[in-house]
Amino acid sequence: MIMSRQASGSRLLSWLPVTAMGVVAVADVVAGPGVGFLPLVSLGPAFAGLVGGWRRTALIGVLALVLCLALGLYDGLFEGRRGFTALISVVGVTGAGVAAAVMRSRREAELASVRSIAEVAQRVLLRPVPRTAGPLQAAVSYTSAVAEARIGGDLYEVVPSPHGVRVIVGDVQGKGLAAVETAAVVLGAFREAAHDESDLVRLGERLERSVARELEGEKFVTAVLAEIGSAGGAVFLNYGHPPPMVVRQDGTVGFPQPPAYALPLGLGVHGAEGPEPYWVDFEPGAQLLLYTDGVSEARDEQGAFYPLADRAYLLKEPDAQLALEALREDLMRHAAGPPHDDAAMLLLRFHGHGKGKSVRDA
Repeated sequence: MIMSRQASGSRLLSWLPVTAMGVVAVADVVAGPGVGFLPLVSLGPAFAGLVGGWRRTALIGVLALVLCLALGLYDGLFEGRRGFTALISVVGVTGAGVAAAVMRSRREAELASVRSIAEVAQRVLLRPVPRTAGPLQAAVSYTSAVAEARIGGDLYEVVPSPHGVRVIVGDVQGKGLAAVETAAVVLGAFREAAHDESDLVRLGERLERSVARELEGEKFVTAVLAEIGSAGGAVFLNYGHPPPMVVRQDGTVGFPQPPAYALPLGLGVHGAEGPEPYWVDFEPGAQLLLYTDGVSEARDEQGAFYPLADRAYLLKEPDAQLALEALREDLMRHAAGPPHDDAAMLLLRFHGHGKGKSVRDA
């Protein structure tokens, strides 16, 4: 629907120069030479320079010049200076329109190049998560608060490892390129440590050290780490992040809280205690939603927070990605406007039936 409206708008704009010249011609013929409509023929190339390429603008300018000449002869304006003044105005506006069209085309080409680079950066930084990882089915949704942007300060990753499926969802303080750089540091450290560290706590400590080396001042990253084994169950580490939402097979919803919240990554001082790991039952048929505060803190026009628990029924869709898209669309309707913060959601569904080792026993 949005694409069709954009296409309709583009067609209307493309006809605007011709329509403007037609209206001026009719008005000039009806009103007569005394009113002075003839210089307004230059509206055609002026509008063409705003919405078309330089070739089309030049063509519209030629048509405007011919129309101006015909109307000037019809009105008898070339006996004085008025007709020639109108012709000069059309030529001048056409030249300006062609120049504007050339500069706009260059800017559009530069923007297309920047967007292409941004898409490559997105694929490197926020790689598509695997649709299946060990006993899990995964889906992800990311909405940036920055217009036209596809990446921001939220981060996520799913890494199948010899120690279980390792997962991270985090939120970098701030926005813009600085937040993207910090997210790249966190994800790079996590991807490496997820394979190397056999213990989730040591993985978190290694992540803390990597982030502390890179961040300056009071910058920080809230994050939740999870490890899920093939026999079910999940172990979490929470660094000041919103708790995950667990949707049981019977439809009940829970938000498992950590024994104590630890400081976000980057704020841990030497000797400070890190987060305490805690166990969450995650049986076959259950769903686990990890998200950032752009979801839980989204407000409607009355200032009410998004009721995530009440919307868990939207995740009943058999296809995980479609279920997550339905939840995202509902979130956008609740916010009633452009998002004020990045919103990332990672949905995990447990389908394992193997006899693997439980992460609780690891």
